[in-house]
Amino acid sequence: MSARVHVVTDSTAGLSTHEVLKHGLTVVPLQVVIGGTSYDDGATSADAVAEALKTFTPVSTSRPAPQTFADTYAACAAAGAESVVSIHLSGDMSGTFEAAMIGAKESPIPVRVVDSRSLGMGLGFPVLAAAATAAAGEDQATVEAAARARMSTISSYFYVDTLEYLRRGGRIGAAQALLGTALAVKPLLTIKGGRIVPLEKVRTSSRAIARLADIAVQRAGEAPVQIAVHHLGNLAKAQTLADGLTERLPLAEAIVLREVGAVIGAHVGPGLLAVVVSPL
Repeated sequence: MSARVHVVTDSTAGLSTHEVLKHGLTVVPLQVVIGGTSYDDGATSADAVAEALKTFTPVSTSRPAPQTFADTYAACAAAGAESVVSIHLSGDMSGTFEAAMIGAKESPIPVRVVDSRSLGMGLGFPVLAAAATAAAGEDQATVEAAARARMSTISSYFYVDTLEYLRRGGRIGAAQALLGTALAVKPLLTIKGGRIVPLEKVRTSSRAIARLADIAVQRAGEAPVQIAVHHLGNLAKAQTLADGLTERLPLAEAIVLREVGAVIGAHVGPGLLAVVVSPL
């Protein structure tokens, strides 16, 4: 830990082990409970969650305890950090942000807790921006500002085979209105103000995936952009989507193609496709 400002996030950021090690990040795991057994997010695969959902095995998730964050911040201080910027998934989707706020009160060094209002690489991109700023030797306020600046550019769009898993987990938000027609449509959703809301209704999955690509291209425009494609048990279609975006967005950095973790998977269900667009 060389930077005087240390960056902390949680497991829903969807960051690879390489990214975590390269940037010296600390990742606090959420928990996923499958059939009564609790696992750290990342300790069990999203595929295991998808299979449990298909077989109607009970699956739930839980936030880290506030004490976990307090211990994390204390460990950062012991390792030489002078302050912490702690960036987490939307507070409207999880109690993780609240737990981090409580834990920060016991920290021996200053902690600024940031609600990303997103998840997946919608959280991951701001975390990486903050980490790069911290590595450049900037102060806590500047590191936080870098995360918030990236947050302000990000749009996330996703397709789910069914709204049932979001309904079970209580994360459906304004998309609840689509439930009555869910059998007749394939919903496209987005994240707005930290909540999942309906974007469009289309008739087939193939049309939904095509629209995902069109919307992402429109949002990206003709400027440099970072793109992430997420999926759950849907690698072939995700790869096709990523390849198409690569062709249509020549100014995009190498597109991140990544399966979501177990906690996100528990709420969206098998078949998820998502695109995160972050203009630079």
